[in-house]
Amino acid sequence: MAPIPLQRDIVQRPGTIRAGGAHGPRLASRTSLPGIPLAPSAARRFVRAALAEWTGLGVPAAVGFSDRLADDAVTVTNELVTNAVVHAGTTVDLVLRLEEESGDELSAALVLEVTDHHPARPVSGDEPEPGPEPDAAVAGELPDPAEYGRGLQLVATLADSWGITYRTGLKTVWARLPVDDWSAPPAPPDGEALRRGLRAAEILAPAARRTERDDAVWDSRGAPAFLAEASDLLAGQLDEDLVAAIAGQLLVPRLADWCAIWLETEGGGPAAEPRLARVWHSDETGTEPLRTALERAPLSLPAGAGSGPVAVPWPPVRPGHPADQPDQPGEPEDAAPPHPGGRDGAALAFRITAGGRALGTVLVGREGVTQVPETVASLIEDFVRRLGLAVGAARAYTRQATISRILQRGLLPSKVADIPGVTSSLVYEPSDDGVVGGDFYDIFPCPGDRWCFVLGDVQGSGPEAAVVTGLARPWLRLLSREGFGVGEVLDRLNRLLLDDAMEAAEAAALMVAAAGGQQLHDGTQSRFLSLLYGEVVPLPEGGVRCTVASAGHPLPLLLRPDGSVRPAAEPQVLLGVVEDVAYESQVFDLAPGDTLLCVTDGVTERRSGPLMFDDGDGLARVLAGCAGLPAEATAEKIRRAVHEFAEQPPDDDVALLVLRADGSTSAASDNGPYAFRTARW
Repeated sequence: MAPIPLQRDIVQRPGTIRAGGAHGPRLASRTSLPGIPLAPSAARRFVRAALAEWTGLGVPAAVGFSDRLADDAVTVTNELVTNAVVHAGTTVDLVLRLEEESGDELSAALVLEVTDHHPARPVSGDEPEPGPEPDAAVAGELPDPAEYGRGLQLVATLADSWGITYRTGLKTVWARLPVDDWSAPPAPPDGEALRRGLRAAEILAPAARRTERDDAVWDSRGAPAFLAEASDLLAGQLDEDLVAAIAGQLLVPRLADWCAIWLETEGGGPAAEPRLARVWHSDETGTEPLRTALERAPLSLPAGAGSGPVAVPWPPVRPGHPADQPDQPGEPEDAAPPHPGGRDGAALAFRITAGGRALGTVLVGREGVTQVPETVASLIEDFVRRLGLAVGAARAYTRQATISRILQRGLLPSKVADIPGVTSSLVYEPSDDGVVGGDFYDIFPCPGDRWCFVLGDVQGSGPEAAVVTGLARPWLRLLSREGFGVGEVLDRLNRLLLDDAMEAAEAAALMVAAAGGQQLHDGTQSRFLSLLYGEVVPLPEGGVRCTVASAGHPLPLLLRPDGSVRPAAEPQVLLGVVEDVAYESQVFDLAPGDTLLCVTDGVTERRSGPLMFDDGDGLARVLAGCAGLPAEATAEKIRRAVHEFAEQPPDDDVALLVLRADGSTSAASDNGPYAFRTARW
C-alpha cells in the first residue's frame, strides 16, 4: 500500500480528467446518510445504482467495470460507512467519482470518499499545544483497530491507495480503486461498446442475481493467492465475531453464493448449542431469509466428522414439517421458495478446529448446481483451517484480556474515601493491550483525622506488575494507619520492596543451583515503582493541609485560583532501587479554590510522533486553563487533552487524581467515610 498522503485535495489536479469529460457528463455521485445502523446497507445500494447508471451512459471508462471492481467498491463503501456510523455517529456524506489519469498511460479509477461531521478539536489558549497537525494522518501507519475499526485493514488490501483528511469539523476517509483493463478510445463508443455497457449495467444493477464465477481461476496460482490474502486479513484479529464476518466476505461470492458460520460456546460444555455467528449471501435481500431457514433447521454434523467437507442436503428438510416437504399437494409449481435457492443447490459443511478442539462449523452453498467442484471444496477446506487458527487466537486473547481485567479490578479499591473539605475526581483508563497494567490508586482514612491518597506506577506490566501492586497497596495502608509520617512510610516501603527483591533473587539462585548451574530465563522484572503519596488534614478555617512526597513519580501540580501553576513536591529516587535513602516530604496548604493535580507517566509521556504531552510544560498549560473549574470538570478536560494530543489511543495506562479544596469541612458524601468512584474501563 502506498504511503498515506498528508492531505488530499478534492479539487481537480493537473493531469486529471473527469472520466467522461470528452464523451459524456462529469461522473460524480453524492448522497447524505443518517448515522444509523441502516446507513451501510443504503450506501451499498447507492454505489451499485451509481455504477449501473454510469455504465448505461456508455462512458468509456465505465465499460471497464467488472464484477470484481463492483464488489470491491461495495465492500470498501460498507466498511467506511460502518466505521463512520460506529465511531462518529453523525450524518455521513458519501461521494463516488470516476477519474481519468492523463499520463504516459491512460488509466481510470473509482474514488470513494466518506465524510463524517466529527467535532473539531477545541482551541485552548493563544499558543498551540505541541501535537500533530489536525489535518494530517501519520504516513504509513494504520489506525489502531481497537479505536478506528479493523475494517480499514480490508480497505487497505482492496484499494490502490487510501488516506484520511481532517478539516474543521469534518473527517474524510477516501479510497482509490483502479478500473480494470481500460484504455480510452479516441472517439465516442461504438455500438459494440454500448452493448457491452448495457451488459455491465445489467450485471451491476442492484436487482437479485446469481453471481457468475469461473472456477478455473483456482489453479496452482489462484488458490495460493486467495489463501495468502485470507491469512493476511484474518491474522491479528482479536474478536471472533469479526473473524467470522471477514471469513463470510472472503467466501461470498468468490467461492460460494452463501455461507453461514456457527461458533461453539466456549466453556459451555457438550450440551451447549453453537451460536449462529454470521450469515452472508451474495444477494443482500437473501441474508435474512437464509438466516431464518438456518435457525429453523440447525446444522448438526456427525460426531466423527473431521475437517473435510461433509455434504449437507439443501434446502434443509425437517421431518414432520409439511411446509418443508417437496411437491406438496395444492401448491403451485411456480411457488416462491422459502429462501433464495431453497429448491435447488448444493451445500458443504466444514468443521472449524484448532489444536484438536472443535470451535464451530462453516456451511457454504451454491445455488442451481448439484455439487461443489472438488477443487473449490479443497480450497475451502484449506481456508477453514486458517479460519480455525484465527478463531483460536482470538479466543486466547479474549481469555487473557478477561483474566487481566478481573485481576486488575481485584488489585484496585472498589471504593475510595471522601475527604472533608475536598472534592475529588479520579480517572483511570487501563491500556487496551489485554494485560494487567502497573498503575494503581487509593484514598483512605487514617486515625487522627487524617486522609491519605496514593498514585503509583509499577515498572512493567503483566503478572510481575500485579505482584508488586498486590504488595504495595496493602503495605501503604498498614504503614499509614500505624501513624508513620509521609517520608517514613516511603522509607519502610522502600526497604520492604528491596527485601522482597532479595528473596526473589535468592529463590532464583536456588533454581539455578538445582538446574546444575545453568542460568534460567524466567522473564522476571525488577520490582521497583514510582509513587506519589500524600496526607491531608482538614483545617478549621477551611481548606486542608497537605504533606506529599514523590518517589520517581511525575510531580503533583498546584493550581491557584488566579491560574498560576507550580510543582508541589521535589523529585526523589524510585522505590525499590536504592537501599540507603531517606525520603523527604513537602508541606503546603490547599486553600479553598486551590486544586492539586496528580498524574502517572501515561499522561506526561503520552506521545505524538517525537513529541510528548508534557514537553514545554504542556500539562501545566492545560491545568492553568482549568482555574475556577470543579474537580470533575478539571479531570475531564485534562483527560480529553491527553486523548486529543495524538490520533492513536494511549498505549499506556492513564491515571489522574484531582483534589480541590472547598469552603466546607463536612464530608462530600452521606455514605460514611467511603464513596464509590467510577473508573473508566
